[in-house]
Amino acid sequence: MKNFLAPPAYKPERTGEGVDSHYRRMRWQVFIGIFIGYAGFYIVRKNFSMAMPGLEALGFNTEELAIVLSMNAIAYGFSKFLMASISDRSDARKFLPLGLVMAALSMAFMIVPVRALGVEHKGAAIVLMSVLNFLVGWFNGMGWPPCGRVMTHWFSIKERGTWMSFWNCAHNVGGALVGPMAAYGAVLFGSWFYGAHSEYYFLIGSFAFPAAVAVLIAIIAFCMIRDTPQSCGLPSIEKWSGVASNTYSEKAEEVLSVKEIFKTVLSNKLLWYIAFANAFVYMVRYGCLDWAPKILTDKGIDLKSTGWAYFAYEFAAIPGTIICGWLSDHVFKGRRALPTILFMALVGVAIFIYWKNLDNLTVIIACLIAIGFFIYGPVMLIGVQALDLAPKNAAGTAAGLTGFLGYVLGTAVLANIVIGFVMKNVGLDMVFILLIAACVLSILLMLLTYKAEQYLVRNK
Repeated sequence: MKNFLAPPAYKPERTGEGVDSHYRRMRWQVFIGIFIGYAGFYIVRKNFSMAMPGLEALGFNTEELAIVLSMNAIAYGFSKFLMASISDRSDARKFLPLGLVMAALSMAFMIVPVRALGVEHKGAAIVLMSVLNFLVGWFNGMGWPPCGRVMTHWFSIKERGTWMSFWNCAHNVGGALVGPMAAYGAVLFGSWFYGAHSEYYFLIGSFAFPAAVAVLIAIIAFCMIRDTPQSCGLPSIEKWSGVASNTYSEKAEEVLSVKEIFKTVLSNKLLWYIAFANAFVYMVRYGCLDWAPKILTDKGIDLKSTGWAYFAYEFAAIPGTIICGWLSDHVFKGRRALPTILFMALVGVAIFIYWKNLDNLTVIIACLIAIGFFIYGPVMLIGVQALDLAPKNAAGTAAGLTGFLGYVLGTAVLANIVIGFVMKNVGLDMVFILLIAACVLSILLMLLTYKAEQYLVRNK
């Protein structure tokens, strides 16, 4: 496996006419490859949520299924950090499709405990589903790091924000397909497998059909992705563009040992600042998103209106992310701290207005649109900043550190457990105070990285 995943050897560098046009064409090819590939991961990531109503109808209860559901996020948070250290030493062209195929297979096998064990052996079925959903989350953690590796090798620091803002929309595209695939997959293919037993059709739509599509996407991604320009006989992005970060040196092109990668990342205090900032950003992101339906229904707002508010929050993320990435490159000259600070301040304002107008649905939807618009830019930019602050040969692990704290501390602990406890035992006002405090803390932590990015303005 180690030899299979090893980065490809560098080819002799091409010179002469046609190199620039070939470089530009290859950049578009690898970008489309990682966009399609990353969208594929979201087709087989949170499908269990779509299957839960069908599983409840078969006799599984909500509390048991919640345990299975939680395994995905926990595994993803750890994997995004730990698997990144392997990704930094691997060929992105092979690493990403391998992770996607393994995630798809784990998702497809989710049918086994339901059909082979069922409610008659509920305990064993829940355990096996938990293991499989853990594996789905774990292999999904193999998606972001190779994409980050490709970005650092093919796109310069002063254009990376824009390219990554468009690439980041892949998860919105993939996530948006899960619902329609579950519905149409069940209708089109359910009867092939289960005949008149329509109660099992959802298993095909939720698990088997998306898994088959994901395997196809993995093949396409393998055909399009290339690990580094040098493996294609092209110069490094720093040489070709004439732009380099202050972490770049010839050593950054070498493959480091796992020990060297972790030492490089864990000793970088700037990465720790943005990792903890990311935890507070994720606390706001999921604190607003996951609890919005409960907050609104508790206030007497009907379920249909709540659903539209939820949709508006997610849909606003796409233009907000793209604009934030563009600003970081073209207005702030490759600096990430300032646009992150600006957007988080505006998130704080929107949360305050949301808090003070909980009886006005129009204002609530407007605020959720604003929060969705502004929060996803910082989510994306902190990942970009991690790539900027680390050498290229440790970039995936650096981004993995921010993702680990974002999902484990920010989402599981702060957004889910802490906010849930506070909402039940202290009250809704304290929830909004905590969300605003999280905005402030993320801003303060990002300010600690402001000085380190000033060279991008001085070195035109």
